[in-house]
Amino acid sequence: MEFNTQLEQSSESLYSFAYNLTRNIDDAKDLLQETTYRALLHRDKFKMNTNLKAWLYTIMKNIFINNYRRESKRQTVTDQAENLDYLKTVAETTDNSGVSHLAMREMEAAISDIDLSIRTPFLMYFQGYKYQEIAEYLGIPLGTVKSRIFFARKELQHRIRRS
Repeated sequence: MEFNTQLEQSSESLYSFAYNLTRNIDDAKDLLQETTYRALLHRDKFKMNTNLKAWLYTIMKNIFINNYRRESKRQTVTDQAENLDYLKTVAETTDNSGVSHLAMREMEAAISDIDLSIRTPFLMYFQGYKYQEIAEYLGIPLGTVKSRIFFARKELQHRIRRS
């Protein structure tokens, strides 16, 4: 009986916490209801003479996090189009690779202008070598490989922004 009374007294502050998490009145009410349900379902796991409010806040926070993760994984896109026949048609497209060739030439020019000491590890990494493999091949420490690749990226970003 005492558990139910304390649960009822905590509902107002729990609702405020739920609203701060969800920023939506209906979602906050749902979260509060789910928290209350789980607290009643697992009341045997609560130890009397401990902080009930903290226990409820933890339950609520965990429910919110689980729901958030579930929703972020779901992220389905629904199409509201009435006529889906256009999805069955095969559209003919022409590939114009001129822009990509131009961008690739600019990238190659920027890479060739970078100092050889940072260009070599960067190109090896770009080709798929692991940091450790690059370090062994070049005979330099692993940290040096990582920093040279970092500096090569920064240098490329700087050169591309300038052009």
